[in-house]
Amino acid sequence: MNSQRQEFPTATEAPPGEAPSAVDGRAARWQSHREERRRELIKAARRAVHRLGSDASMEDIAGAAGTSKSVFYRYFGDKAGLQQAMGEVVLGQMQRRMKEAAQLAQTPREGLYAMVSAYLQMAESSPNVYAFITRLTPGEASAQDAIAASGALGNFFEQITEMIATPMREHLGEEKEAVIGYWPTAAIGLVRNAGEMWLGSPAGAGKPDQAAMAGQITDWLCLGIAPQLKTTT
Repeated sequence: MNSQRQEFPTATEAPPGEAPSAVDGRAARWQSHREERRRELIKAARRAVHRLGSDASMEDIAGAAGTSKSVFYRYFGDKAGLQQAMGEVVLGQMQRRMKEAAQLAQTPREGLYAMVSAYLQMAESSPNVYAFITRLTPGEASAQDAIAASGALGNFFEQITEMIATPMREHLGEEKEAVIGYWPTAAIGLVRNAGEMWLGSPAGAGKPDQAAMAGQITDWLCLGIAPQLKTTT
């Protein structure tokens, strides 16, 4: 006997005697089920990467999630697709945390410090997950995959650019508007590169804690490094 795959008809393909609204309802339930399953897989993958490391393979992730690679490929296409999907969730959470922290600040500098601190805290909470969502896996990404995998991260930094410009605009004043147009992009590069270097540094006496690193980065953003240089006469 030949088995037939069950399809979910659209409203224009309603079975005889069945109202289109009933089909729409069934399709909506199926879509809701798929979305819920997708969220579950992202959570499971996040836990797996946190434990196994950022280089975990799709097979490793699927095994830790108690399912098969084919399930993950069905929902995400490939590893780059999973990176993109997980990145949307994790970076969205990071963005909300940064925004909430900045809203509680009393001064522009406190606002910058709050955002930098929230960023570092979220990244430090799971360096493996942070690395997984911000870096492509060597040898597995085509040009199209690279574009897809960078989408969540690109959108994240675009949103943060707008957020970080607000306190700096208050700090510098409207007369410096032309400078502000360039500053957020440079600031994001400084925060990300310094933060990731700090995140990857081994623990030791020479490594500042999260609060100290956030304060140092904030000073660089507001004052630059020049005030810290000692001049000799």
